[in-house]
Amino acid sequence: MLDTQAPISSFRAAALTGEFLITAEVTPPKGSNPAHMIAMAQTLKGRVHAVNITDGSRAVMRMCSLVSSALLLQNHIEPIWQVACRDRNSIGLQADLMGAHALGIRNVLALTGDPVKAGDHPDAKAVFELESVRLLQLIRRLNLGFDLNEKPLTDEATDLFAGAAVDPQCGSWSGLQRRFDRKLEAGAQFFQSQLISDFDKLAKFMDHIGSPSRKPVLAGIFLLKSAKNAQFINRCVPGVQIPDHIIDRLEGAADPLQEGVTIAAEQVQLAMKLCQGVHMMAVKREDLIPQILDLAGIAPLTKAPVKVKSSE
Repeated sequence: MLDTQAPISSFRAAALTGEFLITAEVTPPKGSNPAHMIAMAQTLKGRVHAVNITDGSRAVMRMCSLVSSALLLQNHIEPIWQVACRDRNSIGLQADLMGAHALGIRNVLALTGDPVKAGDHPDAKAVFELESVRLLQLIRRLNLGFDLNEKPLTDEATDLFAGAAVDPQCGSWSGLQRRFDRKLEAGAQFFQSQLISDFDKLAKFMDHIGSPSRKPVLAGIFLLKSAKNAQFINRCVPGVQIPDHIIDRLEGAADPLQEGVTIAAEQVQLAMKLCQGVHMMAVKREDLIPQILDLAGIAPLTKAPVKVKSSE
């Protein structure tokens, strides 16, 4: 049974006290057995403040992120529950957000969601009644004790720590500023970035937008497994361009995966000079994240998870 009287909230506590934040991403199973997802998340215990659970990333159908987050919580791993607007209307989103709180889940990353055509069910019907900014506004209303129609929640408000995504490498500077400000105004308490390949752009973003907001920004660090992997990202991930010198390093390495670990560790060190945290992405090799953090000089977390007294 989940202990809803004392939800884990070490991520929020660390964010609010200015601690350097470390999160990582784990994908739900393509099927009914969560064993591999839980095993990968277990390797991150003591090394990250929280583990993101993706919600139909790239519009590929997987186990729902809410249930997956609850399963992590049952295994004493603090989740960041990613919520996309693509698949639910406002009634469903509100129901899931209230349900998440009841399960003890406290961290939410509000996302618009990838287009259906990009995924493995291209003929499915997309919803998109809301997008990420309006979802953040909705979460703020629920936290204040009101639903989307400003009617009171008769059985208590939620207490969700809401975050948002940001892309410091966005081609439109004015668009990046405008979108960030709207998410900030809507109630975003932290930001996790897309994969960072240009740290000069990240530095500019932090100087002019990120740092003045006084909200934690976590730079996205991606484990590149080979030159072929990097080239695939350049072809298929909009707004990301892995530099040639990185691809050359991977191509010339005797052990490309180990070289990728080294590159990721170097990028963590760069991010530490610019941001309040890093968001680690190592698809299917989450078990290598502790090694990356070791190489970057980041020691295991020493603080025990903070328990927050619930009103339930």
